[in-house]
Amino acid sequence: MKHKTSKIAVVIPNYNDLKYLKNCLKSIEKAKFDDLNIIIVDNGSDEETIRYLNDKVSKNPNHKTNQLKRLKYHLISNKKNLGFSKAVNQGIEYSNILNIEYICLLNNDLEIDENYFIKILEAIENDDTIFSVSSKMIRYYERDIIDDAGDEYTILGWTYKNGDGKEINKFNKIYEVFSSCGGAAIYRKDILDKIGYFDEDYFIYLEDIDLGYRSQIYGYKNVFCPYAKVYHIVSGASGGKYNEFKAEIAARNNIYLIHKNMPWPQIVLNIGFLAVGFLIKYLFFIKKGYGNLYLNGLKKGIRKSKKIKKVKFNKSNLLNYFKIEYKLIINCFKLLK
Repeated sequence: MKHKTSKIAVVIPNYNDLKYLKNCLKSIEKAKFDDLNIIIVDNGSDEETIRYLNDKVSKNPNHKTNQLKRLKYHLISNKKNLGFSKAVNQGIEYSNILNIEYICLLNNDLEIDENYFIKILEAIENDDTIFSVSSKMIRYYERDIIDDAGDEYTILGWTYKNGDGKEINKFNKIYEVFSSCGGAAIYRKDILDKIGYFDEDYFIYLEDIDLGYRSQIYGYKNVFCPYAKVYHIVSGASGGKYNEFKAEIAARNNIYLIHKNMPWPQIVLNIGFLAVGFLIKYLFFIKKGYGNLYLNGLKKGIRKSKKIKKVKFNKSNLLNYFKIEYKLIINCFKLLK
């Protein structure tokens, strides 16, 4: 079925990982959708990767992969790794010249279903108050198991992925989530322009939670769509679920997240729960061998949080803060089930 043309820009941050990227782009080229702009932001990859990407761009503007779609590649080449947030923002800023309505963010280590763009567009167009839609992320090598069905944040300062490790048939309904996973999601461009893009101080990790949090402060919502399916090579591009770099920077970014989005009365209200959450995480990372790194990350976050610009408190958003607080509490109980 041929879908109506829509103004979507697909932004893919990339750093080497050519084997993953090729597979990702191949699946996009097979997707049933008209008129896609693919913006690849490369963070200083090797020469082989750059040659491949330049070849893709050189086929523009009449690169036709099938009768259903016209697809155009755009390449932004950075000389060094500027981080996930900066790369994504470069892609979003570039999309301004394309006059698009939606940003679809995809990791390079996944494969999309052929109906992906149709389904995720239908979901976000269903309600004007929806800021983002999170995809049904399925494990690439275990296609009956969920990788991520939307992200949540708790009063303990913990994030978690809905459905991680569970059977895919248990997640067949649209529901609201705290944040869309930045690995595969669509966002309204006009709302991004209003509330701000990804926070580049995060570099990588939790920047999507931060954006989801911010969108709720402004009264928008994020939802999970079970019909927009992608197959994710779990931790394929990042190198593993736990590592030294992630333990430290994620801890730092969690402090940024709290400082930036919670007004001071809310921080005071939650400080006891957050302290317990950080203590449990610290003990967990001690067992993993990363205890000192996690603690260093927390210290860096506290020390450097002054440079993070807080979301300005507005009385008109007061009800939204109460709604968020309720979600933080409820999500904690959901996690402990």
